[in-house]
Amino acid sequence: MKKLIAGGIVALGFAGAPLMAPAQDAPFGTAEDIEYAALLWEAMEAARLVGEQAVMSTPYDGAPPHGMMLETFYATATVNGHSGTLIVKRNYGPEGVDAEAILAAPERHLGAVTVMFRREKGYDPDNMDWFWVKYLPDGTLDRNPKGVALAGRVAKGADKGCIACHSNEADYIFTTDAIGTMMQ
Repeated sequence: MKKLIAGGIVALGFAGAPLMAPAQDAPFGTAEDIEYAALLWEAMEAARLVGEQAVMSTPYDGAPPHGMMLETFYATATVNGHSGTLIVKRNYGPEGVDAEAILAAPERHLGAVTVMFRREKGYDPDNMDWFWVKYLPDGTLDRNPKGVALAGRVAKGADKGCIACHSNEADYIFTTDAIGTMMQ
C-alpha cells in the first residue's frame, strides 16, 4: 500500500563512487551524465520518491510536455558527497486520466519521471547548476529521437527543451517559491 502525503521537503542521501571523466564533450547524455543519473535514481528510490515503494500525493492537472496529471516533490538529496535541491515530477497520462484513477493504479498511468537536481557550484553556472534528467517509470533513461540519453545539461543551447523552457523563470522553477531558501 502506498502512503499518501501532501508533499514537502524530504532529506535524503547517497554516497556513490567518484565520477569518471566525460567520454565526449556533448552537453548531455555522456557516460558521466548516465552514471550520475543512476546514482540520483538510487538516492530517490531510497527516499521513496520513485519506485515500487514510492509515497503518493494527490496528483494535480498538468500540461505537455510533462503530463496531463502530475505529482511534484521537493527535497534535498546527496549524491557523491554533494547535497542539493531536488525536484521530482511524476508525469501521468493519458489525456483524460484523473487523480482517482492514478491513486488507484499509479503504475498503470506513470509515463515518466522528470527531475531537476542542483549540482555543485560550477557544474553549469549559465543555468544555475541544474542537472536535468528524464527517466522512464522503471528508472531507465529516456532518450531523444537521436538516441541520446536525457540526462545532464539537457538541450543546453537549444531553442526547445528543458533548459530553454525553464530559463524563462528566474529560478528555473515554475511551481513554487517554497524552496527559495534551499537554493542558496
